[in-house]
Formats: sequence, C-alpha cells, structure tokens
Amino acid sequence: MAPLKIDHLAVVVDNLDAALNFWQGALGLPLGGKEHNEHEAVDIAFLDAGGARVELLQPIGDESGIAKYLAKRGPGMHHICFAVVDLDAAMAQMTAAQVELINTTPRTREDGTRYAFVHPKSTGGVLVELYEMAGEQA
Repeated sequence: MAPLKIDHLAVVVDNLDAALNFWQGALGLPLGGKEHNEHEAVDIAFLDAGGARVELLQPIGDESGIAKYLAKRGPGMHHICFAVVDLDAAMAQMTAAQVELINTTPRTREDGTRYAFVHPKSTGGVLVELYEMAGEQA
C-alpha cells in the first residue's frame, strides 16, 4: 500500500511564537491552524506548504516524548508523515515486512485522524508517521 502523499514534516521548537516568526513571518507560509494537544503534551501549529504542511511542535511541560526529544537533541526536524488510505492495512504490510512499529495499534487525534509511528530502527534513522486519510482515494 503506497502512501498517497507527504502530509507533513514535523519540527520540534522550544518557542512556538518565535518559530512562527520565521516560518510564517519571514518565509511566508500561511498558518493553517493551531491546536493544544493534551494527550501528546504539545502545542502545534500547522503551516501550508504547497500541498504538504509544516507541523511545529512545542512541548507542554518536561515529561512528554517531544520534551525529552528537545532536551536531548535540541530543536529541529522530528519526523515525516505520509498519508495512507487504510492505516490498518499499511500497518499489517509493515509488520509482514518485519518493520518495527512504535504503535502496535493506531492512535486517534481529537479530529478523528488515526495515526501510528514507525520506529527509526526500521527506516534508516528517520521517524515516520502514517496518517489515515478518510475519504481519500489512492
């Protein structure tokens, strides 16, 4: 099952407003929206980038995975996300190919989007996220 498209590139930041000064202000990417995600302990800004998005992630508190990533590696590129039509089928295909998944069952965002992460051990060092795009066709 081939991905439909790149959905977003995620960048970890230590200050969302300062990051927006570059991505939105200087670079000119339009802000697609902001959200506060308690479950993942992050504040998020999505910026439109010609058919894909840039996702800026600022940790809330010090204990989330994003906060630990920021403390260990500093701000910067975090993951690439691909849109898929059927997340369950994509995960089954990955498992059959002996790809290590971080999430063995999909997670669900507040907006209903289902997603899962593929471990960087299986991808050559890149954290990969898969988003299920309801209603999309391959």
